[in-house]
Amino acid sequence: MLAGRSILVTGAGRGLGAEIARGLAGHGARLVLADIAEDEGRAAAEALGATFAPVDLADPDSIAALAATVGEATGGRLHGLVNNGAIATGIGGIPFEEIEIESWDRVQRVNVRGTWLMTRAAAPLLRASGSGRVVNVASDTAIWGAPRLLSYTASKGAVISMTRSLARELGPDRVGVTAVAPGILTTPSTDYVPEARHQLYSDGRAVPGPQAPGEIVDTIAFLLSEGALTLTGQLLPVNNGFVFA
Repeated sequence: MLAGRSILVTGAGRGLGAEIARGLAGHGARLVLADIAEDEGRAAAEALGATFAPVDLADPDSIAALAATVGEATGGRLHGLVNNGAIATGIGGIPFEEIEIESWDRVQRVNVRGTWLMTRAAAPLLRASGSGRVVNVASDTAIWGAPRLLSYTASKGAVISMTRSLARELGPDRVGVTAVAPGILTTPSTDYVPEARHQLYSDGRAVPGPQAPGEIVDTIAFLLSEGALTLTGQLLPVNNGFVFA
């Protein structure tokens, strides 16, 4: 499905990002992996024969440096960008009145501004490929309005809105932009989530039970393919039917 297509995945050193990278490699993609956790990112890239580059999505200079590395690695043509890098651990599970301003601002810097800047930096490479695709990893918390998680939920709602605007701006260049909205997945990064919230998802899905990260990879692979341009601007809740868009 992705043979010969170059794909950049952010937040690819662990959890969902690492699963996405493994799945895309299985579909034949040529990968560049990026993560702020350099040891984990390099290990993930080495295991897949991919290129690794560090990135701090809160730092515009770091994002620009990553884009330069990607340009060199791909010959100036990038077929896909997966904006997966984000932060959530440690900022959830408290009432909105108790969120610290700096905590709120950091979530928005990484999850919202980082997604915008990463897409902006990659856009020339995506346009040059002639069939660029961007997949933004949002969250179904922004669809159903998850309580006690406001800074994260707000950031992912912004990612969904940006997806629609970017689809219109990049569409004339045949660059498609979509978003996926997983629910809570069974990864180490969700260990901090209270068991009651995990159970809520497990019981409330149309297909009951926990959801592993690998279960959404094939959807993302298709959205990165040449045949997915007609879906541009769309949000796909990949959550086994916990919420419907």
